[in-house]
Amino acid sequence: MQRTVQKAPSPDLLRLFEPIRADLEKVEREFGRHLQSQVDLIPRIGKYIQTSGGKRVRPAVLLMAARLCGYEGERAVLYASVVEFIHTATLIHDDIIDDSQMRRGRVAVHSQWGNDITVLLGDFLYIKSMSLALTQDSLEMVRLLCDVTLRMIEGELYQLTKNGDIAITEDEHFDIIRRKTAYLFSGSAQIGGMLGNATSEEVRALREYGFNLGIAFQLMDDLLDFTGDAAALGKPVGGDLREGKLTLAVIRLMEVGDTRARALVADMVRERTVTIEKWAELCGLLESYEALDFASRRANEYAEAARDYLGGFPPGPERDALTALADYVLTRDR
Repeated sequence: MQRTVQKAPSPDLLRLFEPIRADLEKVEREFGRHLQSQVDLIPRIGKYIQTSGGKRVRPAVLLMAARLCGYEGERAVLYASVVEFIHTATLIHDDIIDDSQMRRGRVAVHSQWGNDITVLLGDFLYIKSMSLALTQDSLEMVRLLCDVTLRMIEGELYQLTKNGDIAITEDEHFDIIRRKTAYLFSGSAQIGGMLGNATSEEVRALREYGFNLGIAFQLMDDLLDFTGDAAALGKPVGGDLREGKLTLAVIRLMEVGDTRARALVADMVRERTVTIEKWAELCGLLESYEALDFASRRANEYAEAARDYLGGFPPGPERDALTALADYVLTRDR
């Protein structure tokens, strides 16, 4: 078995999460507790996933939104655990679909235990998330979580239909981002507001905050494929093109670049290989046509929109943390 070192969240993220640190620790315990089973393989793989160094951004958004709206009870911890179960199930299924060998610097679950076991574990996590949500008395929240999960699965299916499509449009790409990423962020923030004493307008503002934050998060995550360090990311750079996925910067290059730029992208997507020479040439073209700057500006626009939706809430550590989180997603390196 390959030996790996768990990566801790960056100090900035630890500082942002300080107001809800104790609750996040409870989420970790709940996550582990609900992975217990008489089938030994489930807690064994669950422990492997749990110690893989995830940032827990989505549960943190829920917890901080709940605090922002005056709620400090245990239901926030439970729903934050539900959100993390859904997110984890999505990740391990995505890794199978993409045939990703690494996740957060460690061997991906399906590479370690095989696709058949990993598919069933993902199913287990999805069902476990809903069974946890059903222990509470709010069908409204269960419906919201089901809707979010369905949108995420639809997003993955839609992305599969666009894999290898060098003619994918910006609108189509954003539709994938909304479904695969933004709706879970949105639902996390919305549930936090629903748990608290938030008005309907405040719940809507939190939902829009999470939605815009999620888009900014994904746009920057895609950019890290070009600007990040493989060791920090815990996966090889260039992975999206190897999987036939065009992200915003490349879509922009296909729109404004010359014949050579379009041919280079088409060749990499068709061959599903990225040589050092072609990668260097691509990065140079992305720079010269300001495609990376274009994608970065769009991420900044969504992060700014997220911050604006918090303007109606009273000042305090939770609002400050949620505001700073929008800044963090623009500067993270992993």
